[in-house]
Amino acid sequence: MSTEQNANADTLENSSSVLGVAVGDNRYLIPMNEVSEVISIPKLAAAPLTQTWFLGLANVRGNIYGITDLGVYLGANAMPFNLKSRILLTTINKKLSGGFVVNNMLGIREKSEFTLLENSENKAAIRSQYQDSEKRIWQELSLFALMSEEKFLQIAQ
Repeated sequence: MSTEQNANADTLENSSSVLGVAVGDNRYLIPMNEVSEVISIPKLAAAPLTQTWFLGLANVRGNIYGITDLGVYLGANAMPFNLKSRILLTTINKKLSGGFVVNNMLGIREKSEFTLLENSENKAAIRSQYQDSEKRIWQELSLFALMSEEKFLQIAQ
């Protein structure tokens, strides 16, 4: 195992638990310390002339969140939302807030359920790939890293 894979494994190991979500056909593991709240999809205020992945703004108890279609941002085709769709809210250092639409919540998972895959392709926000006991592939996704990407910070078309 490479040093980078050890560091990625440590990221998952250091989080006490992870949140499993489905975005289209993909499964993601998100560190629980990066999710401040999970909400149903509220009415969104449109933001014209923005990227296709930026859905608009939501007012959640007086706080404004920019809402991103996580699947479209990660390169998938847009999928219709349904009754299982949720928004994951996150805030970095009380300065940068965002919400990410996922298609389905798959629950809080224990780290011991997963095996790190050796030949994982690492992208900035996608830290590692894991496999569960049913041979399904899960990707560890850092919302904090995603929100720090230049692409994410440029919502204008």
